[in-house]
Amino acid sequence: MKSNSEKGIILPPATIGIIGGGQLGQMMALAAKAMGYKVGVLDPTRDCPTSQVCDFQIVAEYTDHHALMQMAEQSDVLTYEFENVDLASLKVAQELVTIPQGTNLLAITGDRIREKNFLSSHGIPVTSYQVVEKPTDLEMAIAKLGYPSILKTSEGGYDGHGQQDINSEADLLAGQRLVAQAPCILEQRQNFTKELSVMVTRSREGIVQCFPVAENEHQHHILHQSIVPARVSQNVQDNARKIAQKIAQKLELRGVLGIEFFMLENGQLLVNEMAPRPHNSGHYSIEACNISQFEAHIRSICGLALPKVTQTTPAVMVNLLGQHLEAARQKLVQRPDWHFHDYGKVESRVNRKMGHITILGDIQKSLDSIKSENIWEIK
Repeated sequence: MKSNSEKGIILPPATIGIIGGGQLGQMMALAAKAMGYKVGVLDPTRDCPTSQVCDFQIVAEYTDHHALMQMAEQSDVLTYEFENVDLASLKVAQELVTIPQGTNLLAITGDRIREKNFLSSHGIPVTSYQVVEKPTDLEMAIAKLGYPSILKTSEGGYDGHGQQDINSEADLLAGQRLVAQAPCILEQRQNFTKELSVMVTRSREGIVQCFPVAENEHQHHILHQSIVPARVSQNVQDNARKIAQKIAQKLELRGVLGIEFFMLENGQLLVNEMAPRPHNSGHYSIEACNISQFEAHIRSICGLALPKVTQTTPAVMVNLLGQHLEAARQKLVQRPDWHFHDYGKVESRVNRKMGHITILGDIQKSLDSIKSENIWEIK
């Protein structure tokens, strides 16, 4: 069914197709269903998190061109919950279905080299970097940037995968092995004091809305918790939003974009990465804002007006990995202050994101409460 009531505006009960069936897709689907939309998902795993809350699933690999065309034909609007979507197929799908985010956003954010080049070309501050296309290029790149640096594959990789620290000459061989697998980017490591992020969205009319600045703490390259609002100066918050607004306009953004920053000791911000979708560090918005990042995403891609985003209460969001989930479930009976989210993934693994908890109110009390449970000390 194709039910655009006006060009660019897609009203319920139209069908939203989501490529990717993880927790982000699940929370997109929940927001869309609450508004009266139908939802379908393309994912290779039966009973994936998104399929549990949507109307239908096409079980196929993301690279399956025929399956993507089938999803396009069954949808009024198509979106995605992760970066590794087949761009060639998506471009063909545009002939069959509305894809408000377009393909340029994926092309830029799905490749670290293109992403850094895009940001640099628009005067957005980033760390110094060098492109490393083959193993023999690595020594020259190190000579320009020095130690310590970090080597990342240009495509793919998440939660620390596809990365190699280059702290001394002893790491050169491991780095060359990584480059032999795929083209890479070498980035100068920064002595940052905080990691921050901002979710930003933009309406059909070009009006940009920013969510509050989140302060993020990682463990083993995986996001552990987000503190919102971030414990930084007003100037830093204003600068983060200013950068986010500029990026959103340059990209002609639709949907939600997650932007990660490094904050240096002097308060300067460097953009680290961008995600063309809702982001883990924006989950707090479900309970702590007047509109969640997921509803904002649905509203933006469907051409609906966006309200001014406001935070109604401070919040701390903490991830539940595979090694945390069962202990957290057992504690749930004693914790009425926990907003508990279990993604319903079939397989639980160590360091796999299985859910999250959001605690509202005084930030220090929330942080002390999280530490007191010792759940997140389980290895």
